[in-house]
Amino acid sequence: MACPSSSEPHRREQPLLSRIATEGNHGENSLYFDGWKAYESDPYHPTRNPRGVIQMGLAENQAVCKTSLLFIAQKSSSFYTFLPNIGHVIDIRLRSPLQLCFDMMEEWIKKHPEASICTAQGVSEFRETAIFQDYHGLPAFRNAVARFMEKARGGRVSFDPDRIVMGGGATGANELVIFCLADPGDAFLVPTPYYPGFDRDLRWRTGIQLLPVHCSSSNHFKLTREALEAAYGEALLAGVRVKGLILANPSNPLGTVLDSDTLASILRFADEHRIHLVCDEIYSATVSGRPAFVSIAEVLEEHPGICDRDLVHIVYSLSKDLGLPGFRVGVVYSYNDEVVLCGRRMSSFGLVSSQTQRLLASMLSDEEFMGAFMKESTRRLGERRAAFTAGLAEVGIGCLEGANAGLFLWMNLRPMLKEGTVEEETKLWRAIVEEVKLNVSPGSSFHCVEPGWFRVCIANMDEATVGVALQRMRRFVGRSAETGLPVRRRGSRAAASGGLRLSLSSLMAEDVCMSTMSPRLLSPHSPLVRATS
Repeated sequence: MACPSSSEPHRREQPLLSRIATEGNHGENSLYFDGWKAYESDPYHPTRNPRGVIQMGLAENQAVCKTSLLFIAQKSSSFYTFLPNIGHVIDIRLRSPLQLCFDMMEEWIKKHPEASICTAQGVSEFRETAIFQDYHGLPAFRNAVARFMEKARGGRVSFDPDRIVMGGGATGANELVIFCLADPGDAFLVPTPYYPGFDRDLRWRTGIQLLPVHCSSSNHFKLTREALEAAYGEALLAGVRVKGLILANPSNPLGTVLDSDTLASILRFADEHRIHLVCDEIYSATVSGRPAFVSIAEVLEEHPGICDRDLVHIVYSLSKDLGLPGFRVGVVYSYNDEVVLCGRRMSSFGLVSSQTQRLLASMLSDEEFMGAFMKESTRRLGERRAAFTAGLAEVGIGCLEGANAGLFLWMNLRPMLKEGTVEEETKLWRAIVEEVKLNVSPGSSFHCVEPGWFRVCIANMDEATVGVALQRMRRFVGRSAETGLPVRRRGSRAAASGGLRLSLSSLMAEDVCMSTMSPRLLSPHSPLVRATS
């Protein structure tokens, strides 16, 4: 009988997986991701599961299917019959989609089959496209992306295609730039509230820290120089090396934009402290009305010498402005030559496929089409934002004032809290997810220090689903009033409406009635991937 090796006990004690796989620093232990899981386990569908969870926690723009609206029109001459008390707020009779213009994209593709290597007209380019592996990307693609970035900023600034570094979506681009700028243990300041995915995208594999710069609703969560200096000073006292500031403009989750003066102040702050400024501008073309979006690139051009350009970097993608998250197109635009060089070396871990580059280079280069597309996209998003805000106001729910960007609203449910605590916010969130069956995201998951704010995504569903969601919220406000929760209604019509006191069962029946009219649902499934054995 063979004797066991002396090293056998040592082998048993060794962990099978790495620390990065087992320490739980992935950032997904959050109510933000728990809401996705709730949706994933019980996804709403208008016919197959009309009482399921409606996904309002994912900031994406999906296409409205015209055939779906046609089906509705054939079933009823007016939708108002099925939307008691809010028909005067949202007109969802047959008309053009209110989401990003996938109908326009589809028409463009039909007219330009040569843009794809998977058609008879484009197959002659298959071989060259399939073997292309240049880390810099197709020149035509980088040129087209640079021109689109200029167009999204109103043509007020220019971008050099040779400074574009590709990444696997904004997630990959954000991580790539952090790898270039910082070492494990270094820190970046981030104004709150901020996107929960930053805790995963920026920290998990890089090992850096995120230090919150707390902002308040007293000034509409505006970032101030005083708040930046306070957070920076606290980090220094704690012995933490601050390497930079992460700035999302437009803001996720606030849906607000930063003005030129604030951006100039931030640039001076970065320059004086010799720290990097990483500007996430992935929602730059979702702005409707005033104030207009101002890019950090514009302020650099308007104020020469305001900041060492080597410290400034922009993250961009086509996931939000064009609604193409599945294409995984992310961009780092850096004014620092060394970052561009290092980023390109790292980009081999997250390249954009050559086929995707070729198709998008052709589409983005069509100036006439892109101009019409962006104009129509902005109009539709503005209409959806206004309609949803009005629908919430009818039941006494307010949203952050001045927000005109992004694919979401920052919803104020503080009047519904018994106490202003995170625990009460969590209870309210669970009630909305588990009883009302709406996946909205609580402010605490965005590191907001004021309990009671929630992000609600408004552009990832068709209009019929919007109606169902608002009906459910109306029901919830009515039930809360009946059970004594401190709800303050703002709209006189909402306060006087008997619809606020409909029972849970009767309103769920209305959900079913409405839902049977739409043959498909366009709310996306959660991107979370289940582990398989």
